[in-house]
Amino acid sequence: MSSKRTSLLIVEDDPGLQRQLKWALDTFEVVCASTRVDALAAMRRHMPAIVLQDLGLPPDPNGVEEGFATVSELLRIAPGTKIIVVTGREGREHALRAIRLGAYDFCQKPVDIELLSVIIDRAQRIHQLEAENQALAQSSAPNALEGVIAASEPMLKVCRMVQKLAPTQATVLLLGESGTGKERLARALHGLSARATRPMVAINCAAIPETLLESELFGYERGAFTGAIKQTLGKVETAAGGTLFLDEIGDMPLALQGKLLRFLQERVIERVGGRELIAVDVRIIAATNRNLRTAIAQKAFREDLYYRISEVAVAIPPLRERGADSVLLANYLLQQACKRNGRPVPKLSADAIAAIERYEWPGNVRELENRVNAAAIMAEGRFVTPEDLSLQPPAEGEGRVLALREVRQRAESAAVQRALAIAGGNVSKAAELLGVTRPTLYELMERTSSPQATE
Repeated sequence: MSSKRTSLLIVEDDPGLQRQLKWALDTFEVVCASTRVDALAAMRRHMPAIVLQDLGLPPDPNGVEEGFATVSELLRIAPGTKIIVVTGREGREHALRAIRLGAYDFCQKPVDIELLSVIIDRAQRIHQLEAENQALAQSSAPNALEGVIAASEPMLKVCRMVQKLAPTQATVLLLGESGTGKERLARALHGLSARATRPMVAINCAAIPETLLESELFGYERGAFTGAIKQTLGKVETAAGGTLFLDEIGDMPLALQGKLLRFLQERVIERVGGRELIAVDVRIIAATNRNLRTAIAQKAFREDLYYRISEVAVAIPPLRERGADSVLLANYLLQQACKRNGRPVPKLSADAIAAIERYEWPGNVRELENRVNAAAIMAEGRFVTPEDLSLQPPAEGEGRVLALREVRQRAESAAVQRALAIAGGNVSKAAELLGVTRPTLYELMERTSSPQATE
């Protein structure tokens, strides 16, 4: 684990409250400032990810204008900084004004440290996600995996498989629900291969009528059927030297499956209406959202063809199983959509992020892209809301807290399990690795249901 701590700036003129907050937030690299001038200097020097901002600052500690001016100037220096405004009990209007200025969230006095920690932790996570997304968007290096946004371990595993398979001649079968990005990964396999300078040709086996699919694949000779006025190459020959992508291969008619199998075995084709055997060098990548083993059992798919097209099978997880990828993807797609439409790029609001994380995404990345494209046009102001995405906003406070609890629990469980694995199950060594006491580790183990350990 990295030893570098996230920086946090506390802008507060009460020395007692400064000390209390600094003690309570000791997991951060805390910097304190008492005035607007000090806060701006600290921002330029430390560039903190998070700012905890009191609105009542000298020379008018009982007013709010100095605090608002500080918020505006801090955001001019560092627009990506997450500012959490501290207001009085009756300060809802002030809080909303701060949010309109670009503040991330607010917390009321007297400060509830537990609630404040939840808000800060989530701000830290969003700041990190935005920084990762910006790095991806600004990367100028050529990248065949461009647009494949992966931060979750399931998708990182898929990307590693693609990078290993790309330089080979293996026939690859991409498995996944509709909208998970199978064609994008097929293009990555082609783009990272030695065939990248040759064409990649795609054909959707479910979109072409059965009577036309054979001629689309293998081509036809002049006079082969009514309307065949000239010799026409099929997709296989068009892709010669490159890659042929057979999308939705699970929907290919049985009669044509036999002809495809023959091509895969012998690497020769025969055009419709022709008698010449034509050798073609092409790599096959196939994809389907169907369970082919079930289709085989139902006699709807040939078992011998299945083994030919699945030298290596790559299972692509649905978006709901990719953790933070949904927010990263939403940010990336939002930037792309705004760029296409010539619009300024708004940010996802905290509620929008919570709504994206909680939604199941039955249509996967395709559905997310559709909603983000609409939001890029319809959003007003500096933030995209759940309503802009046609998503149900979380109940007040519920989405932010519950999502963070889930994230915390997953992170704690992963850290505890990894430390125990490194320490060979020894609790004392694992606690030392995690920087916690043995009683704390036992509590974490019980809370995350980690495996049994030794003394």
